[in-house]
Amino acid sequence: MTDGLPEPDRISGAPHPRDTAALIGQSHAEADFLAAYNAGRLHSGWLITGPQGVGKATLAYRIAAFLLAARPADDGLFGVPPPPTTLDVPADDPDQRLIRSSAHPRLFVLRRGLNDKGDKLSSDIRADQVRALKFFFHLSATDGGHRVVIIDAADELNRSAANALLKELEEPPARTTLLLIAHQPSRLLPTIRSRCRELRLTTLSPDGLGRALAASGTAPVSPDALAVLAGGSVGDAIRLTHLDGLAAYATLVDLFSGLPRFDRPAAIRLGESCTGKGAEARFPLILDLIDLFLARAARAGLLGEPATQGAPGEARLLARLAPDDRAARRWAALQQDIGARARQGKALNLDPAALILDMVCKIEETAHSLATA
Repeated sequence: MTDGLPEPDRISGAPHPRDTAALIGQSHAEADFLAAYNAGRLHSGWLITGPQGVGKATLAYRIAAFLLAARPADDGLFGVPPPPTTLDVPADDPDQRLIRSSAHPRLFVLRRGLNDKGDKLSSDIRADQVRALKFFFHLSATDGGHRVVIIDAADELNRSAANALLKELEEPPARTTLLLIAHQPSRLLPTIRSRCRELRLTTLSPDGLGRALAASGTAPVSPDALAVLAGGSVGDAIRLTHLDGLAAYATLVDLFSGLPRFDRPAAIRLGESCTGKGAEARFPLILDLIDLFLARAARAGLLGEPATQGAPGEARLLARLAPDDRAARRWAALQQDIGARARQGKALNLDPAALILDMVCKIEETAHSLATA
């Protein structure tokens, strides 16, 4: 927690990445890191990229535990030990216990802090937080062990913070590894990207997603529909499960089933469900689900009726709304337009109910123009 606020790098309903025992579906990334480590080519900066919720932070903490728990090789009586083949560190290892209690003296986690008022999390990582690294490097150098910095997420650095981090990447201290987690690496300074070696994670298969959910203690009611909506992201799957996202998406599909007309009272109820105390998480959820519906409509126009669906009746509805590539282009353009409206609306703190009703009206207009063209 940050002064009573939720941790910014934790998905609600899921264990924190530092407490996640296993990383599922990303063995290639672990193998790439181990190959570099065993070859003596351990870069000082690593950029861990991929879609949100696929295990990037879990990998960062696994690498951190591996490096912090590593002991100098000792030939001893049995010669040089074989190179490690896994990042696994026993749960009872002293370094592992310190990491999981957020008390390891050689681990620095850089993430969003409080805003100026101190009542909410800041929207970005600030330069003063990055400058605290110098103090950490000075204190943690006394025992001579390896030091690790986890930045979650690097694409949340503001420009001043990014420039301050660049200085640390240009002249990193000895025996120090910086692990930068990035959901959108294109937002990073090119000079930061160029100074890091990339480990790219991919979306999980339906089987991998199921195993990851089971490991997190999440038991979805409709795993097939959840796999469709989560798109291979265990983080999204957990969020959808705990926020009743499957039911919310079914509500959207039911609302849009009457297009090119829609049930206005139902649309108003949808918008009103995103307002008031306790609805803070539902508003961004509905925005994301609308964006997903439009993306699936555009894809249906190019590929035809989808073989899987996120709610009953969705596949046939998408095929009807997007029968050809012309419709696909219209839905794709609308997705971009509505996405921009959503970002602007959140930035200006517009009324959620009014913003959602406006989006539904735009969807109706597009469906009507396609039906009458």
